[in-house]
Amino acid sequence: RSNTGETMAWSESVDTVLANKEGLAAFRTFLKSEFSEENVEFWLACEDFKKTKSSTKITLKAQKIYSNFIQADAPKEINIDFHTKNAISQNISKPTLSCFDAAQSSIYCLMAKDSFPRFLRSEVYKELVKKHQDRNQKRWLPFL
Repeated sequence: RSNTGETMAWSESVDTVLANKEGLAAFRTFLKSEFSEENVEFWLACEDFKKTKSSTKITLKAQKIYSNFIQADAPKEINIDFHTKNAISQNISKPTLSCFDAAQSSIYCLMAKDSFPRFLRSEVYKELVKKHQDRNQKRWLPFL
């Protein structure tokens, strides 16, 4: 479904990878190899959270995100500064749809500046590009 042009477009920004199912899967695989997949998982959880409509679900999802990623010794604890973590901790009892924005922005920057450039140099990405190039050649040169 995805083509070489799309695969190459991923190198333009972390957004293009996060918005593409196959790109996201490859990026996650790479982050797992670096033991930092909690970053993309947190970012995705926040994206889902911001689409929540019911106030009951907002509270439940916020608590889940907090216990999975923010609180001390969380199973997938993300690396954010003390002030951001503290602000979330103080407001978690009455969460709003924007309560994780600062943390999400911080994690996004970390992925964009740190993990993403390494991803583009990784074997995971190179293999994906090669796979798409091979697929395109077969499509255009069926007689080979």
